[in-house]
Amino acid sequence: MAKDSYLVGLIGSGIGPSLTPALHEREADRQGLRYLYRLIDIDVLGAPPEKVGDLLRAARDLGFDGLNITHPCKQLVIEHLDALAPQAQALGAVNTVVFEDDGRAVGHNTDVTGFAASFARSLPDVPLERIVQLGAGGAGAAVAHAMLTLGAGRVTVVDALPERAAALADSLNRHFGTGRAHPAAPDDLPGLLARADGIVHATPTGMAAHPGLPLPAALLHRDLWVAEVVYRPLETELLRTARALGCATLDGGGMAVFQAVDAFRLFTGREPDSTAMLADLRELAGAVATPR
Repeated sequence: MAKDSYLVGLIGSGIGPSLTPALHEREADRQGLRYLYRLIDIDVLGAPPEKVGDLLRAARDLGFDGLNITHPCKQLVIEHLDALAPQAQALGAVNTVVFEDDGRAVGHNTDVTGFAASFARSLPDVPLERIVQLGAGGAGAAVAHAMLTLGAGRVTVVDALPERAAALADSLNRHFGTGRAHPAAPDDLPGLLARADGIVHATPTGMAAHPGLPLPAALLHRDLWVAEVVYRPLETELLRTARALGCATLDGGGMAVFQAVDAFRLFTGREPDSTAMLADLRELAGAVATPR
């Protein structure tokens, strides 16, 4: 018999502004569920990231049904789990933990599926042969996996830290086949973007706390599509510049929503209304951006 009451949470650093609790709770209200989503901010608790295992065990003991996990705990939580879903195993990162009826804590990654669903919905017909990705951190790993899963021919990973770009490219090639991913440095961007079909941006640049462009505006041209992972604000300077040139674009709101859609499904076993959740995100993001 399906439950009608859920207790879930989010573990991470500096998560006070997160819109994820509201996305989950609004969808639960539509479905007539009692659903409490709590923030477990390690900064507020004064707990180092390495204590994520203690927080996980405490949540299980207190009767939580599951947890979302965000920076800087997505890799650290893995050693404290009983099992990993294939996507999380391949990525080496977990953003959703489900406490199953038998007490096991199972890790999933809905960042990959969330970005893939958003991209397929909004940019279904763009060419995918040559993609340049900016950023090789946690978000970069997720979206690179998503793009190769969607059939991208080649993803060139550009990062300010050459060793990080190389490590991600090596991991992708092991999973998807030799030659599917290549590392590059920012100095390589002029030549890369002249031949690319599109750009995936996966760095913090463009967030409210990190305004600006992640690359020189002169390197953009109308034959590129541009996909963004930042969703606060929904219109980053990168997207605004790209749209002015006539580029097809994708903001980060879809990834935020569809990863929440997949997590909600994992927590409850119920099918969420993704269209309504997309509307929720845009309303919530707009309310945050509007001066009071």
